[in-house]
Amino acid sequence: MSETKEMLEATVKGLQDKVNQLNMDLKSKQKELEDVNKPTMPNDTYAVLEGLVNDAINEAVENYDFDNADQYEIDFSLDYDSRIQAETINLTDTYELVEKIVNKVQKQFKIEQDDETND
Repeated sequence: MSETKEMLEATVKGLQDKVNQLNMDLKSKQKELEDVNKPTMPNDTYAVLEGLVNDAINEAVENYDFDNADQYEIDFSLDYDSRIQAETINLTDTYELVEKIVNKVQKQFKIEQDDETND
C-alpha cells in the first residue's frame, strides 16, 4: 500500500514538473508570438533611437502646463485634525499630454511618405 502511495506521489510530482515546464514553454511561445510582427533593428540603432525618443519625451513633459487646474479632478476630504486635504487628483486631459509627446517624438525623425498609400 505504501509503495502504491509513493508511486502515486512520484507520478503527481513528475506531472506537476511537466505542467510547470509546459507553462514556461507556453509563456515563451506567447512572447515569441507577440514579437513576430514587430520590426527589428540593430542594437546600436536602437540605442540612438532610444536617446532621441527619451529626450523628446522629457522635453514634452517638462514643457507641459501641469499648473492648469481645469485639467484635474480633485476629491477633497477632511483629515482627523479637520484640515482639508486632496484625497485624489486625476489628470483628465491626458490626450493633450500624449499629443505633445507624440509631436515631439515625430519631430525627431524625417518621415518618408509611402507612394502607394500616401501616408
